Amino acid sequence: MDISTTGILIKLNAEEHLLKIKESEKITLKFEILPGSMPEGYEMNVRVAAKVARSWIAEDGACFCAFEFLTTLAQYANRKKGRVVLFMSSLLLLFITIFILLMRAESILYFKFNKFLYMYSIIAAAFLLSRYFFGALYRPMDINPDFTPGVTIIIPCFNEETWIERTINSCMNQDYPIDKLEVIVVDDCSNDHSVEAIKAAIEKLHNQAGWFRTEERLKYVVQEKNGGKREALARGALMAKHELIVFVDSDSFLDPYAIQNLVQPFQDPKMGGVSGRTDVANTYTNALTKMQSVRYYIAFRIMKSAEAYFDAVTCLSGPLSCYRKDLVLENMDEWLNQKFLGQKATFGDDRSLTNFILRKHRTSYQDTAVCHTIVPNSYKIFLKQQMRWKRSWLRESVIAGSFIWKKEPFTSVFFYMGLVVPIAAPIVVLYNLVYVPILHRVFPTTFLVGLLMMSMLMSFTQLFFRKSTTWLFGMLFCIYYEAVLLWQMPVAWVTFWKSTWGTRMTLEDIEAEKRKAEKRDEKNQKKQKKVKALSSPVEKSS
Repeated sequence: MDISTTGILIKLNAEEHLLKIKESEKITLKFEILPGSMPEGYEMNVRVAAKVARSWIAEDGACFCAFEFLTTLAQYANRKKGRVVLFMSSLLLLFITIFILLMRAESILYFKFNKFLYMYSIIAAAFLLSRYFFGALYRPMDINPDFTPGVTIIIPCFNEETWIERTINSCMNQDYPIDKLEVIVVDDCSNDHSVEAIKAAIEKLHNQAGWFRTEERLKYVVQEKNGGKREALARGALMAKHELIVFVDSDSFLDPYAIQNLVQPFQDPKMGGVSGRTDVANTYTNALTKMQSVRYYIAFRIMKSAEAYFDAVTCLSGPLSCYRKDLVLENMDEWLNQKFLGQKATFGDDRSLTNFILRKHRTSYQDTAVCHTIVPNSYKIFLKQQMRWKRSWLRESVIAGSFIWKKEPFTSVFFYMGLVVPIAAPIVVLYNLVYVPILHRVFPTTFLVGLLMMSMLMSFTQLFFRKSTTWLFGMLFCIYYEAVLLWQMPVAWVTFWKSTWGTRMTLEDIEAEKRKAEKRDEKNQKKQKKVKALSSPVEKSS
C-alpha cells in the first residue's frame, strides 16, 4: 500500500496471516521496487529483515500491517549495488577518460593543419574533463545542528493549480525549528484555479496541523495584476521576516531535510547564495523525461559541483535556491528593472539574480539539499523551455563575462572556456559532419568517436554516482542534443532579446499571440482583396 526507505505498509488477505506474522520470531520481506515507485536508484529486487511496527483491522475487515526495515533501503541499495556497479563504472570512466586524453593528444600533433578546429577540440575536452574532475572532488557541507538561521520560503505561483498544494506541503514539512521557518505563497494573478487551490491547501494545514503554528508561519498573497515572476519573488522578499530567503518554484517539492542542508554554507559570512540539487519528479513518464533526469543530475552533481569547488556557481537554480535577504533587497531595483539591448528582461530571473550576488560575494551548491521538480513530458513544450533557457544563458553569460575575470584564475578561465564551447559548437559540427565529408570525402570517424566518448562519460557518471537504471538515457540525450538542441543556439544568437516564455501564457506571451493574430488577419485580408481583384474581370467578361 505504501513504502519508504525505512518501512512498508502491506494489506493482508486474511486475519490469520496477521496472527501468524505476530507470532513469528523472524520476518523476511521479499519484494520488487518498480521504476517510478521510489526515487531513482531504488529500483531493484529486495530481500530484507523487518519487524512489525504496528497492525490493525479496518472496519470493513481488511487487515493491515506496517513493517520497519532492520536495514534501510538506502543502506541495502548501497550494499547490493555498490561493489559491482562501482567497480564497473569506475573502470569504464577510467577507460573513457584515457581515450579522450589520447584523442586530444592527436589534436596537439595535428594542430598546425587546422588551428581553429583542433584548438576548439582541446578547449572542449579540457573544459568537460575539468568539470568531471572538480565535480568528483566536491563535498557538501556537513550539518551543524547549532546553525539554524531564520528562513523564509517564497513560492511564486502562476497557473499551477495541479502541483501547488504538494509544493506548499513539502515546504511546511521540514525538519527545522518552527519558530525559524515561514512560508509565503505569492500568486501572480493566475487565470486558472490556482488561488482556490492555495486557499484550500492552507486551510487544510491550519485545520490538521494547527499545533505547528501554521497560522503564524504560512500565508499567501495575490498580486493585483500579473507582473511576472520577478515581481512575485520581490513581493515575497519584502514580506519576509527572516535573514535568509529561499525561492522554490511552484512545481517543485522539497525533501524534509532540504532547508536544514541548504543553509549550512551560510556559516561563511562571505556567502551570498546557495543552490540546492534538483532531481526530476516525473522521471518514468517517457523517454524524454528519462533523458532530462540524467541531464539534470549531471548538470547539478557535476557541473554545479565543479563551480562550487571555487565558490562561484553561476546559476542558483529557480526550483531551490537560498539568498541573504539583505543582498536581495540591495539589488532588487536593478533586478526588477533589468534591461538588455533596450528590452526588459522577464525570464532568466535565477541567473540574473545570481549575477548580482556573484559580483561581490560567493555562491555555492549543496548537493544534500534536494528537491524534485516536474519537467516537460512533450517535445513541443520542452523545446520552448530550452530555447528560453538558451536565451537567458546567452544574456547573463555576456553580463557575467564583464566581471568574472576578477574572481580566482581557475574560475574565470573555465567560465570563458564554457562560454566559447557551446557558442562555437554548431560551426564545428557543421564543419565535421557536412564540410569535411562533402569536400574532402573523409568520413568523420574521429569526431563521431569523440561524441560517443563524451556521451558515455555522461552515462557512466550517472551510473557511478546514482546507480540508476536510467543511465543509458544519458547517451540518448547527447544524440538528441547534437541532432536538435544544438541548433537552437544559432537561433538564440539572433533572438535572445525576446521576452516571451513560450511554456506559459504570461503578459508578454499574450501580447505576442495578439501580434501574431493581427498579422494573420492582415494576410487573410490581403488574400481576400486579391481574390476579389481577380474575380472582378471574370465577372465583367461573363
